[in-house]
Amino acid sequence: MGSRMAATSATTFSIGSTMSFSPKGSSLSQSKAFGMRLNTRSFLSFSGLKGVSSISCESESSFLGKESTAALRHSVKPKAQKQNRRSWNNLQPQASYKVAVLGAAGGIGQPLALLIKMSPLVSALHLYDIANVKGVAADLSHCNTPSQVLDFTGASELANSLKGVNVVVIPAGVARKPGMTRDDLFNINANIVKTLVEAVAENCPDAFIHIISNPINSTVPIAAEVLKQKGVYDPKKLFGVSTLDVVRANTFVAQKKNLKLIDVDVPVVGGHAGITILPLLSKTKPSASFTDEEVQELTVRIQNAGTEVVEAKAGAGSATLSMAYAAARFVESSLRALDGDSDVYECCYIQSELTELPFFASRVKIGRKGVEAVISSDLQGLTEYEEKALEALKPELKASIEKGISFVHKQPVAA
Repeated sequence: MGSRMAATSATTFSIGSTMSFSPKGSSLSQSKAFGMRLNTRSFLSFSGLKGVSSISCESESSFLGKESTAALRHSVKPKAQKQNRRSWNNLQPQASYKVAVLGAAGGIGQPLALLIKMSPLVSALHLYDIANVKGVAADLSHCNTPSQVLDFTGASELANSLKGVNVVVIPAGVARKPGMTRDDLFNINANIVKTLVEAVAENCPDAFIHIISNPINSTVPIAAEVLKQKGVYDPKKLFGVSTLDVVRANTFVAQKKNLKLIDVDVPVVGGHAGITILPLLSKTKPSASFTDEEVQELTVRIQNAGTEVVEAKAGAGSATLSMAYAAARFVESSLRALDGDSDVYECCYIQSELTELPFFASRVKIGRKGVEAVISSDLQGLTEYEEKALEALKPELKASIEKGISFVHKQPVAA
């Protein structure tokens, strides 16, 4: 991951494949550097850098898409209106949200924590793991961004790591290894998720909960059942982070069709494993035409992209960096929604009535109270290929959901 910071007469902040934030949101470049030129005549605090009330940016790709890039161009302008609840002091963003990462010392947890640390909306970053988290926290605490970093180690400190938290992100669990399916992860990760969500229910029941631990087709239903048994389940605030499927679909389609990444948006529905991952290429924006062969090739690659990484790492790990990137994008979207942004849309795996399945991944609008709307139009006017693929994924997804639900009912939830 290459980066460079250059100080010239007009300070330039450029990070390739990392994030750069505005008071309103964030932008992260996948391929080319994300350039921001900040005139240094009149200063404001900007994630540890200095800049001014005028900003221009040129980006080939974006962490949160075209809308956020547009917001970046405009959000640093002084606002006379007082309807925004944040207090603007020299245009400084207000860091006012606490985020907990459960499993912060792992392969996903560490880069994810770094990316969340860069958000100007985060006031406190709580890092929890069963071991080795103190060093991660010490390391991150040296980054000159607003959030305070606190570490919590072991079961005895889990409750404290969740006190007063607004967003909980759970990447904890074992990673896939060559030859291992997501189903092979189930017995280990199911128990981890169950234990962690029990603690969330007891200590921050109103928080947004982001489940990353695989297989999320099963772990999200596990989380839902635990929350129900604890009497605090709000389906609008429980999310399975399937964002990586969208990130991959956008990347692969842009490469195949020679499009600018910032312009590409491919909704991905269904679940988050194998054939349950269904990219709706016919709904690609901007509109693009695909041959039958291209549809088949792209769909299969998106579905098997995790295995592509596992095999390439040859036993050394799974998709940790791209997953951290995708999860950070989803966290930032959640923070923007909590902060009052009324234009936040993401694909995620949630309790849903969009199909006959109780859980389903689709594009949703997120607001301060969680899911505000499910975008049902994405499933209308599908191609014959997509219709068949949708029907084909349902039995497998149904089985995964039922497996998660039955796991909780076979084991007592901690009192």
